Amino acid sequence: MSERLFVAVDLPDAFVDDVADAQAPFADAEGEGLRLTDPSQAHVTLQFLGDVESSHVPDVTEAVEDAVDAAGVAPFAATVGGYGVFPSREYVSVVWTGFRRGGAELTRLHEAVERETARLGFAGDDHEFTPHVTLARVDDARPKALVLRVLDEADPEVGSFRVGEVRLKRSTLTPDGPEYETVARAAL
Repeated sequence: MSERLFVAVDLPDAFVDDVADAQAPFADAEGEGLRLTDPSQAHVTLQFLGDVESSHVPDVTEAVEDAVDAAGVAPFAATVGGYGVFPSREYVSVVWTGFRRGGAELTRLHEAVERETARLGFAGDDHEFTPHVTLARVDDARPKALVLRVLDEADPEVGSFRVGEVRLKRSTLTPDGPEYETVARAAL
């Protein structure tokens, strides 16, 4: 049996309304080629691992703990805000909010997680890491004009919080979207 896993830093539960407020300018396009993410599940993914055999989860947990130790990152303040898109303004597939503070620490954690999980055979990302929280996924070109207009006109401040741990999370795909569950925690 396998589990769909990723390594992340969760945003605090208190940010649900703030994340929803950052998504609000895109609401008119929901169902018209744009899907908003669940604000209660807001997080920054440090590495997506994919399907992992259940028997290997303890090894992955140990690798995440080793990565957090190796990164040498103490608990830190992070500020979430602004908008961005992946992969580019010409072809928008993801709308996100970024990190105005704490990005360097998140990048160090990401790099350490990739190094440790590579020892277990997991492939790293083939693109530069950008710490972000996904707000929406864009399925086709219909909402592109709205997305670009919001990017040019708005600059939301989602909020600040203290990052104190990295989590190994399970993602279960359901008809209503993914559901996330914390499998393990590694304190900074």
